[in-house]
Amino acid sequence: MTQEKFHGEIKTLEKFFTKYCEDNHQNRYNQEYGLKYKQSSDKYSLCLCKECHELISYSFERLKECPHDIKPRCRKCPNPCYEKNRWKQLAKLMRYSGFQLGLIKIKNLLKIN
Repeated sequence: MTQEKFHGEIKTLEKFFTKYCEDNHQNRYNQEYGLKYKQSSDKYSLCLCKECHELISYSFERLKECPHDIKPRCRKCPNPCYEKNRWKQLAKLMRYSGFQLGLIKIKNLLKIN
């Protein structure tokens, strides 16, 4: 996977986790993540609860280890790398956040027009 694709995937995870955790959890705290991928190194700071920090850390590790040059969507991957229970947690989070972020996007489009 290219570095641009990797960073795009990280940004997507950031958006989805932030939305889900803000709407569903309390006791959030900032944590910084230093991610190295190929020749790049970046830092990300996220304000999430403990459970979401653990799941996003796991997701970052799975993403870094993805063996595909052209990364498929995880749900369509022929060789899933997520443990089944973690996959279920992530799928729930992605469904919720995707729906909510989509509604926000539609709402903002309607405000402009």
